[in-house]
Amino acid sequence: MPSEPNNHVTLVLGGARSGKSKKAESLVMALPPPWIYVATAQAFDDEMRERLEAHKERRDDRWATVEEPLDLAQAVRDNCADDGALLVDCLTLWLSNVMLAGRSVEWESDALLAAIKEARGTLVIVSNEVGLGIVPDNKLAREFRDAQGLLNQRVAEIADNVILMAAGLPLTLK
Repeated sequence: MPSEPNNHVTLVLGGARSGKSKKAESLVMALPPPWIYVATAQAFDDEMRERLEAHKERRDDRWATVEEPLDLAQAVRDNCADDGALLVDCLTLWLSNVMLAGRSVEWESDALLAAIKEARGTLVIVSNEVGLGIVPDNKLAREFRDAQGLLNQRVAEIADNVILMAAGLPLTLK
């Protein structure tokens, strides 16, 4: 297992509707296909199903989709090959799935970081920047915000590139 990043990891951060998914897709599509999209979202209602469908409609048949709401480390290991590009969208929904499933955030995050470090192909990861708003009014929301902020920091540390999206505009942080 290499201790250094593989020089092909990009983290795309942003708030809701900042353009982060579209930017991440464009980074992957600048490379030759095939492309793999790892979707972490789960559709628990009609509105979320519509959102997921809109994301799918943006992608053509050059994309393969892997739906993985919980075992993201294994999905990265299984799908990030030397000759491919993998897009993970997004860490925020994955982390909320982990917490709601009662899994260990620390253990799951450690496993994911190890998988990212081992990744051989190009890996583009989308995550929400959750630290710019008000302090949440309940314990679970505060725990989530804190865990997401720490996860973003850990991924940014090993990523080669970090892009913050705001109003559809990219700001390169690293």
